[in-house]
Amino acid sequence: MSRFAGRSAIVTGAAQGIGAAYAQALAAEGAKVVVADRNAEAGKAVAEKIVADGGTAVFGEVDVADPDSAAALAAFTLERFGAIDHLVNNAAIYGDMKLDLLLTVPWDYYKKFMSVNMDGALNVTRAVWEHMAKGGGGSIVNQSSTAAWLYSGFYGLAKVGVNGLTQQLATELGGSNIRINAIAPGPIDTEATKNVTPGNMVRDMVNRLPLKRMGTPEDLVGACLFLLSDDANWVTGQIVNVDGGQIFRS
Repeated sequence: MSRFAGRSAIVTGAAQGIGAAYAQALAAEGAKVVVADRNAEAGKAVAEKIVADGGTAVFGEVDVADPDSAAALAAFTLERFGAIDHLVNNAAIYGDMKLDLLLTVPWDYYKKFMSVNMDGALNVTRAVWEHMAKGGGGSIVNQSSTAAWLYSGFYGLAKVGVNGLTQQLATELGGSNIRINAIAPGPIDTEATKNVTPGNMVRDMVNRLPLKRMGTPEDLVGACLFLLSDDANWVTGQIVNVDGGQIFRS
C-alpha cells in the first residue's frame, strides 16, 4: 500500500514505543517521516532503521512544550521535505512520570507535565497548521488514552484536555481543510507501561477487558493510518478508542 506516497509526516515522541511504530508504518506506506523527539540517540536510531528498510526518514529534535522548538521543527520539516501534510502528536511524559494525586503533586511538576502532555499537542499544531493550509490541507492525530474516562490523576486530566483540544480544533482547522482526530489506547504493552504500572494492576486491567490481552503498538497503527489518510476524509473531531473493549461510550 502507498496511501502516503509523496507526502510528509511529523511524528512526535517517535524515538520508541508507539511513536516509533507510527513512524515506521507511515514510512512503509510511502510517507517521508520526521522522527521527532528529545532523545536524539534513540530518535536517530528509529530514522536510520526506517531508511535501512527502504523508507525515507530524518530525525528532528523537539521539545513540544516550547513553542519556539515546535516552530523550528516545522521549519526543519519544510527544509527537508518541502511540505507538511500529516502530524501525529504522540509526545508525552509517561514511562518516568511521578505517581501522585492532583491534591498533592508538586505544582512545578504538574505545570511541566501538562505543558508536555496537553499543551504540547497545541504547540506543534500551531506551528504546522498554516503550512498544511498552504498545501491544500492535511490531517492530524492526537494521542489520547482511555485514562480520560478513568481515575488516573493528572495523567487522565491531560488526556481529557487532549480530547477537548481535538474537538475544539476540529472547528478551527476545518475551514483550512485540515482534519484532526484522536486515538485513545487502552493498556499497551510497552516498556513505558511496564515502568509506570505495577504488574498486578496490569493483570487486573487485562482480566477486565472483553479482549483479554494487552494491546501492542501495532494494534494502534491501523487506526492511526486510517485517520490520517484520505480514507477518513469526512472524519474530524473524533476520539477513537483502540482498547480491547475497555471503555464503552454510548
